[in-house]
Amino acid sequence: MTEELELGRRVAQFRELRGLSLRALAAEAGVSSSFLSQLENGHSNASVASLRKIAGALGVTPAALLDASTGHTRGVLRGSERPTLPLDGAEKFVISQEPLRNLEIYAGTFAPGGSTGPDAYSHGNAQEFFIVVAGSITLELGSERYVMYKDDSIEFLSSVPHRIVNQSGAPAEVLWINSPPTGAEEVHAPLPTESPK
Repeated sequence: MTEELELGRRVAQFRELRGLSLRALAAEAGVSSSFLSQLENGHSNASVASLRKIAGALGVTPAALLDASTGHTRGVLRGSERPTLPLDGAEKFVISQEPLRNLEIYAGTFAPGGSTGPDAYSHGNAQEFFIVVAGSITLELGSERYVMYKDDSIEFLSSVPHRIVNQSGAPAEVLWINSPPTGAEEVHAPLPTESPK
């Protein structure tokens, strides 16, 4: 396969993984739809500047577009190597990796009394799936509260303020799955409070 065909195939693959149309990716990257179509079909090559724009719009590095070995998997993520977000008496582990980012997946452990923090949070407007793997937790979702036990699950929009707390006397383990991804770095930012008028 020629380098142009391989690059085009990789761009199309990442575009499809992100669920973007050709037109949507072109707009996000600031390139024309016709150029992007020619690139994906191996009839054009990209300048370094165009490659950087396209990679940025896809949420990957330019190297990922050029390296055929990164297409279907990023390999095994060892439990000891998972990025960790420390919480209040709990930990949240990132278990999804680039470039396969149609899903954002986290595992969490909650000590007795542990929580995602003192305040509810919201992030994006994705479909969020939450399942208790071990123990029990209380999910505060908007004005509702759900006590959940092992194998219980719930789905909701991530834009609804939510908080998780382990009110039991035993540790709990959970999984979160968001689709599409909402951005891990700001996930636990407290909701803004309205200032008095």
